[in-house]
Amino acid sequence: MSRISLSLSLSVCNFFCCIGSVPAGAQVAQKTTAAASESLAQQGITLTEKGDCRQAVPVLKRATALVADKQLKYHSLMALARCAMSLDQTKTAVNALLGLQREFPRDPEVLYVSTHYYSELASRASQQLAATSPSSYQVHKLDAEGLESQGKWDEAAAEYAKILEQNPQLPQIHYRLGRIFLAKPATPTTTEDATREFEQELKIDPNNASAEFMLGELARQAGKWDGAIQHFTRSTRLDTGFSEAFLALGMSLTAAGNFSAAVSPLEKYVNMETSDPAGHYQLAIAYSRSGRKDAAEREMARQAELTKASGNSQPAADSATSHP
Repeated sequence: MSRISLSLSLSVCNFFCCIGSVPAGAQVAQKTTAAASESLAQQGITLTEKGDCRQAVPVLKRATALVADKQLKYHSLMALARCAMSLDQTKTAVNALLGLQREFPRDPEVLYVSTHYYSELASRASQQLAATSPSSYQVHKLDAEGLESQGKWDEAAAEYAKILEQNPQLPQIHYRLGRIFLAKPATPTTTEDATREFEQELKIDPNNASAEFMLGELARQAGKWDGAIQHFTRSTRLDTGFSEAFLALGMSLTAAGNFSAAVSPLEKYVNMETSDPAGHYQLAIAYSRSGRKDAAEREMARQAELTKASGNSQPAADSATSHP
């Protein structure tokens, strides 16, 4: 063997020997780091169990960023969320909850704890708002929304009226009043009252896609297809992700006999809401009446498939849903 060949062989041998030695060293370091982080996590959990949250939080914050063991990370994040909530450390609590939801998104306890803690955080924020700005419109708005959730429509409307006395140009308030008129038991003036509020909302906020949608829905329910089409069209232009507005627009165009024009908004709807049988049913009608028989059959088959999968034997509903 020549000197060059021998030198090359030794160099190659030394290279691979060095390569082989790196993982061994790295494994030792990794094991040391893992052991240290697990010890840190267990220390934080023990402090939490003893009720020493002030000492536990900084330990757990370091540990949860390092620990690799899934079960230990789970219990560390749970302990961190619990302690942060008890110390009123909102940012730390939210970060711990987000970590739990990211690592364990389907865990029942994670979902339960998240519901409980987020509700508590909301309650604390509302109490702070009431304490620091008791006469603000935000306080009245929170009160009104709470009354709405309880079905106390008249009381909620009174709170919204107070807001308008102080802030007559505040967006969303007339919209809320319009929804209250529609939620209450119907009277001979329900449609007129709700329409007035939605129109007033648009004077304040011309970009309110929801108000346009509600005016379109009122027109659609009254069989006023031209008005419904105009409002739904404006709603889809103001909010291109408003899927229900595309469905309502397509249905109104179909009802008005403009089947070809109905295809586009209905196609957009089924692309956004792929698993809704109603969308495929409405699109099948538009295709069929436009002479596109193959496409209509495809959509009807898809509608039947989705209806069967959902366990609902009823035909697709011929109505649009309202926007929140």
